[in-house]
Amino acid sequence: MPTYTPPTKDMQFILHDVLKVSTSDTPGYAELDREFTSAVLEEAGKLAAGVLAPLNPVGDREGCTLQNGVVRTPKGFKEAYDQMRDGGWIGLDCDPDYGGQGMPYLLGTAVGELFVSANMAFNMYQGLSHGAINALQVHGSDQQKATYLPKMIEGSWSGTMNLTEPQCGTDLGLIRTKAEPQDDGSYRISGQKIWISAGEHDLTDNIIHLVLAKAPGGGEGTKGISLFIVPKFMVNEDGSLGDRNAVSCGGLEEKMGIHGNATCVMNYDGATGYLVGELHKGMRAMFTMMNEARLGVGLQGYAQGAVAYENALGFARDRLQGRDVTGAQNPDGPADPIIVHPDVRRNLLDQKSFVEGARAFVFWGAEMIDRSHRAKDDQAEQMISLLTPVIKGFLTDKGFETTVLAQQTLGGSGFTREWGLEQFVRDARITMIYEGTNGIQSLDLVGRKLALNNGKTVMAFFDMVKDFIKESEEHGELKEYFLDPLKKASKELQQAGMFFMQNGMKTPNAALSGSYDFMHLFGHVCLGLMWSRMAKASYEALKDGTADEDFHRTKIATGRYYMARQLPATATHLARIESGADPVMQLDAANF
Repeated sequence: MPTYTPPTKDMQFILHDVLKVSTSDTPGYAELDREFTSAVLEEAGKLAAGVLAPLNPVGDREGCTLQNGVVRTPKGFKEAYDQMRDGGWIGLDCDPDYGGQGMPYLLGTAVGELFVSANMAFNMYQGLSHGAINALQVHGSDQQKATYLPKMIEGSWSGTMNLTEPQCGTDLGLIRTKAEPQDDGSYRISGQKIWISAGEHDLTDNIIHLVLAKAPGGGEGTKGISLFIVPKFMVNEDGSLGDRNAVSCGGLEEKMGIHGNATCVMNYDGATGYLVGELHKGMRAMFTMMNEARLGVGLQGYAQGAVAYENALGFARDRLQGRDVTGAQNPDGPADPIIVHPDVRRNLLDQKSFVEGARAFVFWGAEMIDRSHRAKDDQAEQMISLLTPVIKGFLTDKGFETTVLAQQTLGGSGFTREWGLEQFVRDARITMIYEGTNGIQSLDLVGRKLALNNGKTVMAFFDMVKDFIKESEEHGELKEYFLDPLKKASKELQQAGMFFMQNGMKTPNAALSGSYDFMHLFGHVCLGLMWSRMAKASYEALKDGTADEDFHRTKIATGRYYMARQLPATATHLARIESGADPVMQLDAANF
């Protein structure tokens, strides 16, 4: 069975040495001192490693079952959920006015990684609730918030998001679910939704579905869509549960991975629903959920890579195979551990350098979300909006790739269920698909986000990189091994953006054909920036006489590997972008 060791030391390094959270002027960050964050992460790590991780293979083997309209989760999931609820983990970063602990989103993100790495399928039950809570917090009426948020934040009730239908996914303007207005102000919701994560289960007393539907008078396309609360059980005025609503699970999907999460077909047969926000403005409310969900999915991508890497590393240290070409490293044994071989080390360093860079990237993104919400910082809001498709698309592509690399480290053992690596591969694969496929993320990045604020936001990103390089150039080794490669990669990203500006209007396919490469180019620059920031923090720690030299020297060496062996991929992506649309579009559709 695979192991899981919470990476709390690395998390503390990012929080305090890189992001310097306790000295930040973001409201709520002053209390995030090392002792406090250490205590929270240690307790979350105990739950993750001791309770959730052992259930991960159980959930994968057993899956969920549907009998007579009732969905049963795998053995042990209910007891684990009760522990998470009783520990207050579900409401960690939720509004104290409704029972939450009011911690920053950044701390919730760090805790979330621990839970996702330990058991991604399990964590999705509370993860979807978190998105629904945020949507109601922003767009719900005072009465709706008072009715639903306390129980959802407590964890007694859970939440979902219902978008996709059999005939449409990305193009939500094609949905057919109808909302018929009633005399009492409610609506009758009729239609079918598919691929609804945690749509039905036995973990909570009630499930609050947020459903996209079309009400009369909205017109065609997404402009006619509204968002509705459709509870599984009706809620009485005193907060108690009433009759079962006309919503039911019509089936469970048989999936490649995340077997422990119930992915449901949901049937709405004239169910009672309540409008959230303005009529025909449902997409605005739904995107409150989607944007957070996309950062969360990016986290899932690298978090699965992180636990896969841990197990690959353990195997590489123990597995004896062949001899080091420079001389035996284990002379008393029949062979050397495979970690001595250069290609195995390359494989492991690809994994390690991605995971640690991605963790810093997502934590930085979470910090920007906190600044946008808590400090009302418009620049932070615009920057995280620009980077969200990069976080989701790049980190899930590379996260899945990392699980495959980890599986490869184990050779034939990685292909067997016993070692657990094949489950990480299967579970990670969905992250590239849901909450908007990665192709859609790249189109969003190039088609919408580059033009954000008339292009000023992406220029602010370039200025931020340039300023960091200028401020850090007095560090000699930092300049040679980090800043110079970062400067080169950033210029290539700017060159790609200039190509789109020069060619995109007259030949739109030139931009669209290069959008996926641009997303990856951007992702590499972001990780290059993160590694440069981490290396700077480690150089400063060594200069100040840290007691943990080994950690910081390891961090610098890992960063140098990324900058030398991974960051140069930006040149390849630029070359592909500048080849234009012809190589992609010249083949007639009939000739594929």
